[in-house]
Amino acid sequence: MEKKILDYTLVPAGLGILAAYHLWLFLRIIYTPYKTVIGVNALTRRFWIRAMMEDTSKNGVLAVQTLRNNIMASTLLASMAITLSSVIAVLMANVGKGIRTTILAYGDTSHSAMSVKFSCIMVCFLVAFLFNVQSIRYYSHGSMLINVPFKKMSPDHHHLTAEYVEKSINRGSYFWSLGLRAFYFSLPLFLWIFGPIPMFLCCFLLVFMLYFLDVASECKWVYDFSEDHDEELGCQNQI
Repeated sequence: MEKKILDYTLVPAGLGILAAYHLWLFLRIIYTPYKTVIGVNALTRRFWIRAMMEDTSKNGVLAVQTLRNNIMASTLLASMAITLSSVIAVLMANVGKGIRTTILAYGDTSHSAMSVKFSCIMVCFLVAFLFNVQSIRYYSHGSMLINVPFKKMSPDHHHLTAEYVEKSINRGSYFWSLGLRAFYFSLPLFLWIFGPIPMFLCCFLLVFMLYFLDVASECKWVYDFSEDHDEELGCQNQI
């Protein structure tokens, strides 16, 4: 019974820490986006897309190659996610054949508890797969749209603008970030197999690590960016 109490207290506490951090990050992205790496990168992509579309005949190959690299990265993560989901499904099928009796496990190791743990991990990988597939979708659209000569098009196609391309490629990046974050979430869930204590400690350390990956401490150039301050773009390279 004492082992189950640890699962009922430490696991919700760990998940609560992750949820609270991401709620704080979401509000920060909404209200002060340029103090986060996600917001700064989104702005940087906007400038890059506009630069690529200034002369599609000169920059078209570079733009397509860059987006192709992003598609390859999303494809790799999607393949890993669906493969790991299959592995977890096999482990779930054998959950009653010795896995729950491992001496390394601590906490609730009953058949139903282990099934819940493996199910949570599998759902996490499936979500990562779906997000990365959506990322591939938007990057594929963007690789075609970025080479469209908008300046030579008739006014009837006024809705096809650089802002539309920016939204498409930025959405691809957002889905890629969410897919990668789903992989991060799978780590504490995996350690939950060995007990609630490793899971709780992993949640705490994961939040500590993500804070330094998500917060942009040096982004003054964002507010002063103009054609006369191009040299300030180098500040982002230090983040």
